[in-house]
Amino acid sequence: MFNLILFGPPGSGKGTQSEKLIAKYGLVHLSTGDLLRSEISRQTALGMEAKNFMDKGALVPDEVVIGMISSSIDQNESAKGFLFDGFPRTAAQAEALDKLLELKKAPIDVMLALEVSEEELVKRLMKRGETSGRSDDTNEEIIRARILEYHNKTTAVADYYNQFNKVSMVEGEGSIDDIFGSLCAAIDARIEA
Repeated sequence: MFNLILFGPPGSGKGTQSEKLIAKYGLVHLSTGDLLRSEISRQTALGMEAKNFMDKGALVPDEVVIGMISSSIDQNESAKGFLFDGFPRTAAQAEALDKLLELKKAPIDVMLALEVSEEELVKRLMKRGETSGRSDDTNEEIIRARILEYHNKTTAVADYYNQFNKVSMVEGEGSIDDIFGSLCAAIDARIEA
């Protein structure tokens, strides 16, 4: 089993690149964003709670996210591996994920971190907001708050995985295919190691 985390700020291209990586490597996509949006669209209590945080540009609480991830892993026991998209976002989530995966004897193999400038992120998210229907993508102030919160809280995740030599930084600006090629090179280096 090969497990990877695709890491990057909002608007860095995680969703686009996740689809391509899943198709190439046969992984199960675990996107907390997709899980949350599904709960919101069904107007579940969990979804409405999550929406309140997201609308303010805040991260959804750890216990909510970890519960959804655990359930998703259990539903895909025969998977070749998982691509974690949007999770973990804090060092505490990273530790909780590692404990969960340790029980399943399937550790994280690599954390791929997409690097994109703040101005490019704002431009991408505002454009996405025109068509996505996501209220958190239509207000530049909320977008900048999300990016700031990402950097304030999630730098610790890279630091956490760095201590295990599991982080590969990847340039997240350029063509989709160029970025994909860089991601695949980083994955292949870990698979062959």
